[in-house]
Amino acid sequence: MAASSIKNAVYLNAAARYSTLVLGLLFNAALARILVPEDFGIVAVSMVFTTFFSLLSDMGLGAGIIQNKELSRDDIGSIFAFSLRLGLVLIGAFALFSFPMAHFYGNRALVPVGMLLSLQLFFNTLNVVPNALLLKQKKFKRVAVRMLCACLISGIIGIGLALMGLKYYALVAQAILSAVFIFSWNYFSTRPPMARRPSRESLEKIRSYSGYLFGFNLINYFARNLDNLLIGKVMGAAQLGYYDKSYKLMLYPVNNLTHVITPVLHPILSEHQNDKAYIYGKYLQVVNVLSLLGAFITPFVWFTSGEIIPILYGGQWLSAIPCLRWMALAMWAQMILSSAGSIFQSLGDTRRLLWSGSMNAVMVVAFIIAGLVEGSIVSVARNVAIAYNLQFVATFYILVHLSFGFRTRDFLKGLLPALGVMAAVACAGYGCTFLPALPLAGSFAAKTAVMGVVYLLALVLTRQLKPLLALLFRR
Repeated sequence: MAASSIKNAVYLNAAARYSTLVLGLLFNAALARILVPEDFGIVAVSMVFTTFFSLLSDMGLGAGIIQNKELSRDDIGSIFAFSLRLGLVLIGAFALFSFPMAHFYGNRALVPVGMLLSLQLFFNTLNVVPNALLLKQKKFKRVAVRMLCACLISGIIGIGLALMGLKYYALVAQAILSAVFIFSWNYFSTRPPMARRPSRESLEKIRSYSGYLFGFNLINYFARNLDNLLIGKVMGAAQLGYYDKSYKLMLYPVNNLTHVITPVLHPILSEHQNDKAYIYGKYLQVVNVLSLLGAFITPFVWFTSGEIIPILYGGQWLSAIPCLRWMALAMWAQMILSSAGSIFQSLGDTRRLLWSGSMNAVMVVAFIIAGLVEGSIVSVARNVAIAYNLQFVATFYILVHLSFGFRTRDFLKGLLPALGVMAAVACAGYGCTFLPALPLAGSFAAKTAVMGVVYLLALVLTRQLKPLLALLFRR
């Protein structure tokens, strides 16, 4: 029953995620031709800090609500009341924080941008409880439709404001409108109660679980965003704009292939949190799908980055190409690794999740600083890719060997077919470099066709095509 539920939820999430992906690419392509890299850089700096404050707004409460099956309606009302008070504190704190942020980066535009984005932070804080209730109740269809509508409405308005000459304020308005829409949708879908004041007893029920998860998210935030923070300070908004564009392109397949699966894993598998063998068996199926999909994505992006950037964003973004090429090397590991957090949570083992996140953070920070010392965004991108691949090995040792109690060697052996497929696609991509010179669209189409055919042949030769199709499409 759980396998069927996971699959149905994944299909719903995939339909919305991929529709949102297409819309997001179109909106970003349009905005990239209207705005300049500096506009994106200014908002990217602000978003780094709003993401940090969003971690403070969640504190692992959402996951705690999903994991704990014994919370009463009064407990939910108490936690919601706590999130409201926390949101009011954070909106004021971030508005004040915009002044030292602007001073640190030497850009006064960050003051009004930060004050406006505090509204996004407030609604994201209020959304923690309604969003967790939607997922806990497994209302994945509503979540899917909401995702698509929020992207469509905020994207259209953002482009309209950009055409009116509002520059980076168009991106700010897009973020705020999306947050307001998502909260409103979730609130009226779940109608959570609101207590007059928070109750310590209610918060204590999820404190331990949520505390470790919050610690992990906090550490992971710094590991994931230190590159943006330091590039913006050391190299300026324009270089950050190039780097940020390539980093977000790297995340497109990671987020939009893995995140159709991972958001539904925790709500469903947490029902079996005391049956490690069951969860491990289901998780191996997920890993197999992700590894085989990533086996195509990684070499494909490496060999087509010279076409992807100018086709999507235009000639003014060519400096982002070498960054994207290096980051492509981390895509396979990232696609599989991004699912691990949901499994730690499903097992209730957020303590080891925090442990793995701490070790990985030290590794990433060291590699980012080393890249900055070399003095280019390309060196930072290369080092980030190396660090993410090392994270893969460390995290799965902790998850498979320590949390599940199985042998890591057997887990890694299961990935060998995917690595063989990836090697074949990479050879095909290298062969495409000897093709006659073609226009951008023609070159992209030719490489896609050649690598796609080789990918399918490699799946057949390694006997992975039928299992992959069965996992993706069988009822």
